[in-house]
Amino acid sequence: MSKVQTPAGFQRRVVAVSIAAALGGFLFGFDTAIINGAVDALAGNVSGFDLNVGLKGFAVSSALIGCAVGAWFAGPISNKYGRIPVMVVAAGMFLISSIGSGLAFSVVDLIIWRVIGGFGVGAASVIAPAYIAEVSPAKIRGRLGSLQQLAIVTGIFASLLTDALLAGIAGEAAAPLWGLTAWRWMFISAALPALVYGIMSLRLPESPRYLVRKGEIDRASEVLTTVTGTIDVKGKIKEITDTIDTERKESLRDLLGSRFGLKPVVWVGILLSVFQQFVGINVIFYYSTTLWQSVGFDESSALLTSVITSVTNIVVTIVAILLVDRIGRRIMLLVGSVGMTVTLGMMSLAFSFGTLDAAGSVTLPDPWATVALICANGFVVFFGATWGPLVWVLLGEMFPNSIRAGALAVAAAAQWAANFFISTTFPAFAEIGLTFAYGFYAFFALLSFFFVYFKVAETKGKELEEMTDDAKVERRTRPARA
Repeated sequence: MSKVQTPAGFQRRVVAVSIAAALGGFLFGFDTAIINGAVDALAGNVSGFDLNVGLKGFAVSSALIGCAVGAWFAGPISNKYGRIPVMVVAAGMFLISSIGSGLAFSVVDLIIWRVIGGFGVGAASVIAPAYIAEVSPAKIRGRLGSLQQLAIVTGIFASLLTDALLAGIAGEAAAPLWGLTAWRWMFISAALPALVYGIMSLRLPESPRYLVRKGEIDRASEVLTTVTGTIDVKGKIKEITDTIDTERKESLRDLLGSRFGLKPVVWVGILLSVFQQFVGINVIFYYSTTLWQSVGFDESSALLTSVITSVTNIVVTIVAILLVDRIGRRIMLLVGSVGMTVTLGMMSLAFSFGTLDAAGSVTLPDPWATVALICANGFVVFFGATWGPLVWVLLGEMFPNSIRAGALAVAAAAQWAANFFISTTFPAFAEIGLTFAYGFYAFFALLSFFFVYFKVAETKGKELEEMTDDAKVERRTRPARA
């Protein structure tokens, strides 16, 4: 394998490039969570939307339809036109969606604008991890890949903080503010980070592996030299060339295999994505304000608690960044699965003691309200330190060069489809009972442990050119490369 130097200068450069690419993750988190503070206002008569339970769930998760579609097509489009153009288009969709959603006059056009924003979110969710993996040296790729999740949770924090500030200034989300209602400004606020992401994307170098595929060897050599610090550039170019077919266009047909129609490694990527969503993490972020009101908080306190929860998520994601290239991916995922199973199980138990008030809302008596609060934040800790960032790391690096963008697109589309299912069904699950809802998520957290143990291979320290179509589990972690 060719040698890569990572002295301070080169390391700072590749970190800066990765941070800029990860801004798509920031918009990903901001756009999908900004509805948290607006959802109850949208459901109230005062907003003029007056959503029922089913329509409320669909309005929250409608962006996820666009996300799945955007993710599906982002891979093939990025293979044809490059990673950077897809980032720029995604930023444009974010911008249009934020303004359109804020000025929506009915639930129908709100959903349309949210779906358009979803196209951008889905595309960014594919391109950012693929791009970061393709420009990162192997020994720090886990840390840089984790920046995607750090950006996502930072975006969630920023959106929840924005919700809390705007609702606080107006008095409540449904109250007038600066000529509009506060919830409309919540959506419009996403326009600023969308502009920043678009401008930053235009300044990024193209992926060297995409450039090699297109035969632009000189440009690829320049990126490998100036960004990643590769010493043996010719050797690295040859390694990349040996793992792709520059004479044939990559397509989704390349993912086909003998096992249930797809290559084994593609199935692993899909199931990693599905498990990441089926543990219910986005219920906490999309419906946390409603959740905390159920344990006795008023709207203001519930919004503040949601902000605190998102800060916790940021802190533990930073911990994951510090540990992922030291400990490895598999062991951290296994620990996360155990922690999520216990905390979600305790939340399910806590809500079994809930009672319905006159308005039909669930309230928890002491000490179960405290147990639910502690376990919800404990769940965020275990998810944020493991499954949150590491699934994106694995999706960016686990696929071979010949199918990376396409396989990541399919896995990300599956993730958004799973996210849509979980987000849309939560109001209905909650009507059955929160004990059932959190018991459902706990069950899949438990299944995720066995899936990782038997099916997920360690990728710590491997060069991207070492990845294969197989998904064999290595019981012994390979030592990190120098």
